[in-house]
Amino acid sequence: MSNLYDILIVGGGPGGMAAAIYGSRSRLKTGILEKGRLGGQAATTEELENYPGFSRGQTGPALMESMAEHAISFGTEIIREEVIGVELEGDIKRVISKSGHKYLAKTIILATGAEPKSLNIKGEHSHRGKGVSYCATCDADFFEELDVIVVGNGDAAIEEAIYLTKFAETVTVIVRREEGDLRCNKRSAERAFANSKIKWVWNSVLEEISGDGLVDSVVIKNLKTGELSVMETNGVFFFVGTVPKTNILQGKVKLNQEGYIITNDLMETSVLGVYAVGDVREKFLRQVVTAVNDGAIAAVAVEKYLAEEKGIKISSAYQALEAIG
Repeated sequence: MSNLYDILIVGGGPGGMAAAIYGSRSRLKTGILEKGRLGGQAATTEELENYPGFSRGQTGPALMESMAEHAISFGTEIIREEVIGVELEGDIKRVISKSGHKYLAKTIILATGAEPKSLNIKGEHSHRGKGVSYCATCDADFFEELDVIVVGNGDAAIEEAIYLTKFAETVTVIVRREEGDLRCNKRSAERAFANSKIKWVWNSVLEEISGDGLVDSVVIKNLKTGELSVMETNGVFFFVGTVPKTNILQGKVKLNQEGYIITNDLMETSVLGVYAVGDVREKFLRQVVTAVNDGAIAAVAVEKYLAEEKGIKISSAYQALEAIG
C-alpha cells in the first residue's frame, strides 16, 4: 500500500515536527497533516529566550522554520489538509480531511495543540480582528504609537506585553491580583516592571469592550470596590490560557475533564497505536521544549511498537507454516 504511512502526525507544531524528525530519520514513512502555518502557537511567539541553546535574538517563527526544514530534509511529507475526522480502531488507522481524502497509517500521533481561551466578554467577539487580538506577534505592528490593553498575567501575557512596547505608545496590563503579584516567571516580571511603557491596573477585570467598528474604549471593574471605570484604548490583547483542540477526538481517545488527551510516559493514548504530544496532552508544563520532548519520545515509542508488531506477525507466520508442515 504505497499511500500507507508508518506514522501520520495530525498537527505541525513543535511536538509534531520533532516526532517527524525522529520518525523520518528512522526510515519510517512519515507525514504531517497541517492546514495552516507550521509551528503552531510557537510560530506566533516573537521571542524565545528559554529554549535551550538559543538565547536572545531567537524568534519563534525562525525556530519553527528550522524545525520544518529539518523534518523535510529527512523525508517527512508535509500535507496541507484540514483534518475533520479520525478512525483509530484496528491495525490501520484513517485520518479524514476536509477535501474528503482518507489517509491511512499504521500509527497516529495527535499533535493538534491548543488555542487561546476566550473570556466571552461583551464586545470581545464582535471586535475580533477590529482591535481585539490573541497574538502580539501577528498584530502588534497595527498598533504602532497607539494605546493597547493586555489581559492576563502569566508568562505569555507579560512576555507579549513587553513585545508590544516595541510598537505601542503604552501597554496597560489588567491584573486580577494584588499589586505586584504576577503569575509569570521572575525575569519577565522584572523586565516588565522596569519598562516605562507598561502601566498596571491591579485587582481588576475587563467587563466590556466598546467601539463603533474598531475598539475605542473598555470598561474595567475593580474587584475590591466594584467600581466601574472607562478607559480609552485602541486594542485589547488576550492571554488568559488555552483550550485543547480535541473536538474531533471526543469519544475516540480518553480525555480529562478539561478536554486534554491523557497519555502515559511513552505518549501512548488509550488506543493502541495512537499517541499524543504537545499542548493537546495532559501535562504540567506547556512550552516548546516540552512539546519537542514529547515528540521525540512518541516517535521512538512508535518505532519500537512497529518493530514489535512486525516481530509478532513474523512469529505468527512461522507458526502457521509449522502447523501446515
